[in-house]
Amino acid sequence: MYQGFYNLASGMLTQSRNLNVISNNMVNVQTAGYKTDTMVSTTFGDEMLYRTGRQSKENPTQLATVSKIKTADRTYINYEQGDFEETDGIYDFALGGKGFFCIQTPQGERYTRNGSFSVDTEGYLTLDGAGRVLSSDDQPIRIEDENFTVDSTGHITSVIVPDSEEDESSGEVETKDYGTLKIVDFADYGQLRKEDSGMFSSTAAPAAVTDGSAPVQWKTIERSNVDMVQEMTAMMSSQRALQSAAQVLKMYDQVMSKSSGDVGRL
Repeated sequence: MYQGFYNLASGMLTQSRNLNVISNNMVNVQTAGYKTDTMVSTTFGDEMLYRTGRQSKENPTQLATVSKIKTADRTYINYEQGDFEETDGIYDFALGGKGFFCIQTPQGERYTRNGSFSVDTEGYLTLDGAGRVLSSDDQPIRIEDENFTVDSTGHITSVIVPDSEEDESSGEVETKDYGTLKIVDFADYGQLRKEDSGMFSSTAAPAAVTDGSAPVQWKTIERSNVDMVQEMTAMMSSQRALQSAAQVLKMYDQVMSKSSGDVGRL
C-alpha cells in the first residue's frame, strides 16, 4: 500500500513540471523564432523482487522489477522551422533552413532564431532585452541610414544619394557597407542550452554558415513552431492525470487513517 504513495506523489510532481513546460510554450506562441519544449518522463529507479524458500534463503529467484517513482527525465527542444511572416519592418530578419543569429550579451555570445531586431540610441542593430547583433567579423553592426538593403547572405548596404545637383551630374554614387550578419550552426544541437527569451548558449564553438544553406529573409520574421492545438491537448491530459493522482492519493490517506485508527482498536 505504501508504494501507492510513491507512485501518486511522484506522478503529481512530474505532471506539475510538465504543465510548467506546456505553459511556457503557450506563453511564447507569439515570440519570434521560439522553439517548442517537450518534457519526457522516466522512472527514478527499479526495485527487484525475489522469491526465497521458506527455510533456506539461499539462491533467491528474481521474479520481476517494479518502479516506485516517476520523474522528469529531460526536456527536448523541437528545432523545426516555424512559418515565415512578412512584416515589412526594415529591422526584421528570418533564417531559412538551419542556423542562428549571433548576439553579443554581457554573459558572452548567444544564439537565437529571433530576428525581430531594432536599433539602440547609438544606432547599433539590437535584439531587445538581449544585446547587439554581431557581424561576420565579430563586431556589432551599426546602421546609420534607414535606406539600406539586405541580400540573401545577410549583407547590409545602402546607397548614398548625392545631396547637390553638382554631385548628381558627376555621377558619383557612394555605397555604404554596414557588414554581414553573422550566421552560425552546430553539428550537434544536443550541445545547446536553452535560456530565456529564446536564446541559446553552448560550450562548443559553432561553425560559420557561408554556403548559403541559411538564406536571410529580409522584412520577415520566423514565427514560433508552437502548435496551440497540440499544447492545449497535452495540457488537458496532464491536468486530468494530476487531478486523478490527487484524488487517489486522498483515498490512500483515508484508508491509512482507518487502518491505523479504527482497525487498530479492534
